[in-house]
Amino acid sequence: MFIFKKWLVCVLLLPLFVLAEPDVQLAKVYSDDTQIQDYLVSEKYDGIRGIWTGSELLTRQGNVINAPLWFTEKLPPVWLDGELWSKRNDFAYIMSTVSKQVPIDSEWRNIYYMVFDAPDKARLFTFYERYQRYTAIVTDLNLPHVLPVEQFSVNTTDELNKLLSSYTDKGAEGLMLQRKLARFESGRTDNLLKLKPHMDAEAEVVEILKGSGKYQDVMGSLVVKMPSGLRFKIGTGFTDAERENPPKVGEIITYKYHGFTERGVPRFASYMRIRDTHF
Repeated sequence: MFIFKKWLVCVLLLPLFVLAEPDVQLAKVYSDDTQIQDYLVSEKYDGIRGIWTGSELLTRQGNVINAPLWFTEKLPPVWLDGELWSKRNDFAYIMSTVSKQVPIDSEWRNIYYMVFDAPDKARLFTFYERYQRYTAIVTDLNLPHVLPVEQFSVNTTDELNKLLSSYTDKGAEGLMLQRKLARFESGRTDNLLKLKPHMDAEAEVVEILKGSGKYQDVMGSLVVKMPSGLRFKIGTGFTDAERENPPKVGEIITYKYHGFTERGVPRFASYMRIRDTHF
């Protein structure tokens, strides 16, 4: 009886371990006083974060990603971190494909696993060493849907800005900067920085306002609340379909903006998408 109870407790607790958030590095925002020479730079892929634990593919929150067997069966028994991505400006397709409980094979054929880290906390590798490591691992796999993210060295702010422009002009979301000599550090850290031509943030929808003119029968704008409690309106960035079926009160949205007004309101705020709390 004791053995049976012990087995039953283990079975009941198993989902808690599966859903535990994995150790991942989260980026801070690039600032002008960053010592650029200390970092490696890569494209920022606008996809879904995918953590391969060596046996299963998880979201940043620890939820299982239901990928087809062929997508993961040849991945190595080591920890990899990367982005599930298809192409630039294709986030809606990526989210739709990756979030399905039953994967659709034809959709996943367009998804790539862009690997940008292979943390080995036991040996405390620097990121430069981890870059060499994940490049070697992924190259040896020789799988068309698993690719290593290329890293660049940049010496001046002018070079960095030119690199940013060259990528964003082609539709890229921005750049990521990884401190070359940094050891792996779980959580938000300035060892990892994101650089975009605009900033983005999240806010809670607190009210839906009806539109006027050509939008008189649909949503015109949202009243949202920042974590600080400050409320403001967002009335741009929506498709016609999103105006007909807007985010619900209580949902968290992501918006982009360009600095702040004197009152602390995000300047030129524009809707991007609903944040999926599973990812």
